[in-house]
Amino acid sequence: MITWLKRFLERFHRDEHGAVLAETLLIVPFVTVFSVGILEFGNMFWEKEQVETGLRDAARYLARCQPSNALSGYVSQCSDTVARRIAYYGTSNPAATVLRVQGWGPSGSTIVFATVTRSGTKVITANTSLAYSSSPLFGWTGLANITIQAFHEERYIGW
Repeated sequence: MITWLKRFLERFHRDEHGAVLAETLLIVPFVTVFSVGILEFGNMFWEKEQVETGLRDAARYLARCQPSNALSGYVSQCSDTVARRIAYYGTSNPAATVLRVQGWGPSGSTIVFATVTRSGTKVITANTSLAYSSSPLFGWTGLANITIQAFHEERYIGW
């Protein structure tokens, strides 16, 4: 019985049929996880870029608003509400419903606008944060709690 088992194992050791299948079974899970990780990080960077673009657009809107003038009777129509709408939706249209980034909207996050004076120049600042909604892969690796933070400054021009 032992000699038969020894011959069988030697024949199995010398046989190369199925070697490619065995190597593929070892490599495919690693390549799959690596590919999904690349896609996930790409999506995270894309969302960060969209949030930064929204902040830039909103700060640019506020930086170019003409202030109200009591002498001429001009009343400015600019507001933080419109700026937030521009940041979240990419438009000042109140009927807009498609968010730039899923989960970053009026109900899920806040944008803080401030006007500061630096060296005699007014600067509009905007900052926000977003809890990134990751795929299950990040949950398995323990990287599920990622916060995207963005900040933008724009020199006040006001027409």
